[in-house]
Amino acid sequence: MSYEQFVDAAKSGTLKACMEPPRAAEYLSRRLLLPFFIMPFLGAGVGLALIGWIFTGLFVFLIGFVVQRLVKRNAASILFHQALNDERMYHDLIEAEVLQVQH
Repeated sequence: MSYEQFVDAAKSGTLKACMEPPRAAEYLSRRLLLPFFIMPFLGAGVGLALIGWIFTGLFVFLIGFVVQRLVKRNAASILFHQALNDERMYHDLIEAEVLQVQH
């Protein structure tokens, strides 16, 4: 299915697209380099807690933990939205077998 057909089918509501949540979460995490952004938050939170700023450290740690979970939980909808707006992303998702489209 071409990108134009994909967008038209999505807008008309006749599109059958399947994206497995674990595969989408893993793809988005790898694409965003999520561990490299989350690890400093987790480490800073632990470091702050160890030097005596327990509540601030816990808060920073929880921010890192929650952001990672939210991104992974909403990965399928984030990737589908990006595929609708970017042709290159659509082709990348098809090649990586994250997005399966049935006409």
